[in-house]
Amino acid sequence: MDKQVIDFFEQIEIKEPNILQRESLPVSFFAPRNRMAHKGDFGHCLLIAGSYGKAGACVLSCLACLRTGCGLITTHIPQKLYDILQISVPEAMVSLDKEEKYFSHTPMDIEKYSAIAIGPGLGTEQQTKTELIHLLNKRKENPILQNIPLVLDADALNILAQEKNKEQFLKNNIILTPHPKEFERLFGKMTIKEQIDFTKTFCKKNNITIVIKGGVSTIIDNKGEVFFNILGNPGMATAGSGDVLTGIILGVLSQGYSCEQSAKIGVFIHALAGDKAKEVLGEKSLIARDIIKYLPIAIKKKN
Repeated sequence: MDKQVIDFFEQIEIKEPNILQRESLPVSFFAPRNRMAHKGDFGHCLLIAGSYGKAGACVLSCLACLRTGCGLITTHIPQKLYDILQISVPEAMVSLDKEEKYFSHTPMDIEKYSAIAIGPGLGTEQQTKTELIHLLNKRKENPILQNIPLVLDADALNILAQEKNKEQFLKNNIILTPHPKEFERLFGKMTIKEQIDFTKTFCKKNNITIVIKGGVSTIIDNKGEVFFNILGNPGMATAGSGDVLTGIILGVLSQGYSCEQSAKIGVFIHALAGDKAKEVLGEKSLIARDIIKYLPIAIKKKN
């Protein structure tokens, strides 16, 4: 570990941190697939993302999800993003919103999906806020929807942060993926140690998993256990990197892994792919698409 990582652990007063390693992740994720498998064996996930001017976030998440191994993905997008997504990701299916430029209506058949992610490039239009809260309210009252794992990222988190009683929506089979500023908007300003202590209790109480993204990413699972990722590099501090992570986690979830397993696998292979990209491209020139490009290598090879 380099000095900055050592300083991080000293700051949070942890002497023997649980470091993510391939050996501690579910072996079945990295194992070869059954010769007779078909796409239905690997899940059908839903990505609700994108708004006018932010189509790229949706494209990156969608591509990352497919590269992580989901069987099928449907992406729910505003109408003006249709051509962009169909050309950029022909493997994806599309569900069109009623609005041209932003998310305003949830797909009718939402209960059929194996996993759902909401947030990349979503925007914060008033109708978007209203519909997201409506969807979370519906999930709160519907046991079937609570059994479908849900990832909330980016603008979904920013919308939630404005709700006074947000905790009522954050229960059971949910993964939150805030960067430090989004975490602050959601739960208030804290030191890193305070963030971890608070999140351990919050996750255990509400049966959810939270990934706090950063130079050392922290995963707190629904048992209140804490894991740290020390892979990755500063080149990954670039636009779209978080959207890629959301897509990766969604792709793992769709294949039947639990929220805590998916968060750990997702963070690990996202960082490892970033490091593989750095080996070839360096840090300064690395962009989010490069992380997706090197995902197959990160998944296939041992680190």
